[in-house]
Formats: sequence, structure tokens, C-alpha cells
Amino acid sequence: MVRPVIVTRADLEAELSRLRAECRDPRAGIHGPGTQAWRLGGEVINFFGGARAALLQLAHPYVAYAIEQHSKTRADVQGRFVRTFQNVFAMTMGDLDAAFVAARRVHAIHTRIVGTIDEDVGPFQAGHRYHANESSALLWVWATLIETTVQAHELWVRPLAQPEKDEFVRESQRFAALFGIPRAELPVDWAALRSYVDEMFASDVLTVSKPALAMSRFLLRAPRLVLAPAYAWLRVITAGLLPARLRAGFELPFGARERAVFTATGLATRPLYRLAPKALRWVPAYIEALHRVEARPAPLGAATVERLGTRALALLSAPESAR
Repeated sequence: MVRPVIVTRADLEAELSRLRAECRDPRAGIHGPGTQAWRLGGEVINFFGGARAALLQLAHPYVAYAIEQHSKTRADVQGRFVRTFQNVFAMTMGDLDAAFVAARRVHAIHTRIVGTIDEDVGPFQAGHRYHANESSALLWVWATLIETTVQAHELWVRPLAQPEKDEFVRESQRFAALFGIPRAELPVDWAALRSYVDEMFASDVLTVSKPALAMSRFLLRAPRLVLAPAYAWLRVITAGLLPARLRAGFELPFGARERAVFTATGLATRPLYRLAPKALRWVPAYIEALHRVEARPAPLGAATVERLGTRALALLSAPESAR
């Protein structure tokens, strides 16, 4: 097995220094208006693929064991949800200083997340040590976000041209730099990203461990009876987006009924989503970012809407005991 490479604080600072030199307008952050990163990343439709990205990440034993042994997700669903989106939006939509603050905060948290895998899973034997700042695990987490964004857009909005996808991957290298991932390790275009993801799908590095299965059941279980139909739909959508091997590992059925629901969702979503007003299609962080760069006042209440929206979603996802 290849010896793990840990991203140090010095590695992160080197990447941040390079980013600062590359970014022309600090107000625009690492991307800016007109980029595929903002166009695609600002779409609400990405939430449809959120559970799929989460399960792909959990399929890496480093991620699953880090969450089981160090995260308070089950005890603080709302807080974890809000903090995650605050960090991601600060990195991708915030100004350069906000992106760097979030990057340093996330790296500091990851530095404290080390532990031991307690089962034989995939290529890892019981007793194997993991580190949250290990570069290949960080690369996989980054790749799941980029690839899932493209997949969601193509399934439920419109097909993307090859140059659009290539540009999105190249721009997203800056997002990877905020985790300190060396640029030499990153896919250079969509074909390279697709090849890397397919190799990971075929590799036993992605294996559903005991904590991964337990966490997936927790994430996809309706916390309230009234939400049972929505979560049943979410399980179908997530199953349809996963490769067959991992779908089986997470014990998600995908027979004729589930396939029909998945297909119907795609047929219904595309026309309805295109007709939706931009205020509903775009996440508030994207709208605020556009106004910030153009030196216009942010829409009244946009920040409040985003805070209330993320907290409301988190609250709906929390078990009764957590509320």
C-alpha cells in the first residue's frame, strides 16, 4: 500500500499563497462571476445529490471511521449541517479572506482527527491508522463533490458540453487547494476526473464498512413519520445515483419500482426546474456573492433566508430527541 501523505499546515499555507497570487479580485474569492464553479455550484438542484456524495465519501473507510470516532453528527445534526454549509459556502462563494479563514479552520479540525480502523475492510487491516488530512482521502472527498454536481446538473437540468465540464474541473482545483491537496494530484479535466472516479469505484478502497452502513441508515431514515414519504424518495434517488456495488453495500434496493420512480423524477424535474424563478433555483450564498462583487447591496433578508433555511432543513432532519 502507498504510504499515506499527510497535508501539513505548511502545505496548506503554500497552496493558499499560490491562490492569493492567482486570484485577481479578492472580493470574488477563488472563483467569481462567469465561472462554471459559481454557475453550477450555485444551483439548488445540487441538494438532490447531497446524500449520494455523502455515501460515496462514507464508502472510504478513513471518512467513515473519522465520522464515527470523532463527529457529533448523531447528537448534533442541526449544528453539523449548519457548520458544513457555512464552511463550504465560505470557501466557494465567499471573498478570499473568508475562504482562507474557512480553509484554516477545517484543516485545524482535521489535524485533530486521527484514529484506528477496527476491522478488516477493503485493503485496510484492523489496527490501520487513519488521518483526516491524508491527501488521497481529501482528494476523494473533493472528487465526489465535483462529480456529483455534474451528474445532478446533467440528470435534472440539462446536458453539459465537454468544455463546460473541463472548465468546471479546472476551476475546482482552487477549491481543492483550500484543503492543501497538491495540484499535481488533481485531475486536469473532466476525462481525467471521470477516469479517477471510475478507478475508485472499481477499487476495494471504497468498501462499505460497519460504521459507513450504520451512518447511511441514520442519514436516510425519516426522523419524523410525516417525512417518511420524502425520505423514501430520497433513498430511491440516492440508490439510483450510486454504482451498483456500493448500492448493494449500503443495502439500498433498486428494483423495477425504484427505477420507475427515479426515471419519473428526472422527467418531471427538468421542465419544472427550468421554469422556476432564479430566486428559487440559486442558493442565497450565490446571490449574495454576485451582489458583493458588483458592489451592490445584498438582497434584503438574503442572509437571514439562508440561515433560516439551513437551520430549518437541519431541524427537519434531526431526530425528535435532538430537537
